[in-house]
Amino acid sequence: MPGDKSISHRALIFGALAIGRTRIGDLLEAEDVLNTAAVVTALGAPARKAGVVWEVLGRGVGGLCQPSGPLDFGNSGTGTRLMMGVISGHPITVRLTGDASLSRRPMSRVLRPLQQMGLEVLEDKETLPLTIRGTRDLVPIEYALPVPSAQVKSAILIAGLAAAGETTVIEREPTRDHTERMLRYFGADVRSVRGGGLTRITVKGDAELEGRDVAVPGDPSSAAFIAAAALIVPGSEVTIEGVLVNPTRTGFYETLREMGGDVAFLNAREEGGEPVADIRVRASKLTGVRVPPERAPSMIDEYPVLAVVAAFAQGRTQMDGLAELKVKESDRLAATAAGLAANGVEAAVNGDRLVVEGTGTVEGGGLVATHLDHRIAMSFLTMGLASRQPVAVDDSAMIATSFPEFRGLMELLGARFT
Repeated sequence: MPGDKSISHRALIFGALAIGRTRIGDLLEAEDVLNTAAVVTALGAPARKAGVVWEVLGRGVGGLCQPSGPLDFGNSGTGTRLMMGVISGHPITVRLTGDASLSRRPMSRVLRPLQQMGLEVLEDKETLPLTIRGTRDLVPIEYALPVPSAQVKSAILIAGLAAAGETTVIEREPTRDHTERMLRYFGADVRSVRGGGLTRITVKGDAELEGRDVAVPGDPSSAAFIAAAALIVPGSEVTIEGVLVNPTRTGFYETLREMGGDVAFLNAREEGGEPVADIRVRASKLTGVRVPPERAPSMIDEYPVLAVVAAFAQGRTQMDGLAELKVKESDRLAATAAGLAANGVEAAVNGDRLVVEGTGTVEGGGLVATHLDHRIAMSFLTMGLASRQPVAVDDSAMIATSFPEFRGLMELLGARFT
């Protein structure tokens, strides 16, 4: 599988904030990550491919410089929000831009805590394009996340590296912990304490990071499409090698097992501070389940393809706690329901709940509006592998933002695209 997108972004960013050279193996060479590489280069930390690895020459926490022009993040919300945390700790003024999809996505949740720390937002708006100004005098804060968000948590912790004192983020529901793991790997003082139903994550400021070698594991969100295809196409068996199985990222696979899916983690091991395994998936007879809201942070990107799998299951699948899907690359909740309906599947959205009425078979034959969203496109192309009639999407170019190998890998497994 291609390298994990979340870890690829962080490896580039922490490499830029470290002293010395960081070497990254299996970096995801998709548009979102390449935009982050271009951004850290523009800030004075050159990131380039050297043979089979990527190298970043870091400048240290607080050592990045004024870019000569705007920073273009393309479609990447992760890159944008994490870099807001980086810029907060530098006395530079930066114009942030992105594509049409990213420019519709709200940035207020990450800007508010960063402004408490000292970041200035020079325009009265909360969407890109946006101009922000950092400072050398960041104030450490204690911040309780109003909603689960690994991106907001990460931006605050990254800014906290440059603050004088300790910065703490409090979360009620666990979110992806890649930032904490990788910061420790680069030498930061990060503590996580669970108690009273809350997790307190604290980073010590005035940090000094050191360049490291990073091996990026396979992306479980990209692997989800392969796993879904193997489940719904009769007679299939696929083993997906070297996939990240961090517990904060495996809610999709846990749900597949609850539905009756034959899903096994094999050859479990640890690489670069993260758990990795090979995932074997066999075609299975599936039944509908209720997916609890507390599982949403561990599978937020996989709900569209889970909805596709649910269409091939027998009975109702109810997914709760999906408010975050409304502010992704598109309103994924509405787009998923519309795509299902276009292909003869009964589905309903009620607030932050999605209900799919599975019948075991899908008629297909519909044209799905992707709204420039790569995961909507891949989810419904996956549906077409097992539906009675082919499924069409209105655009597939944006798939390159996260999974440029999608079509090639699917074709190796027997898929046909026209």
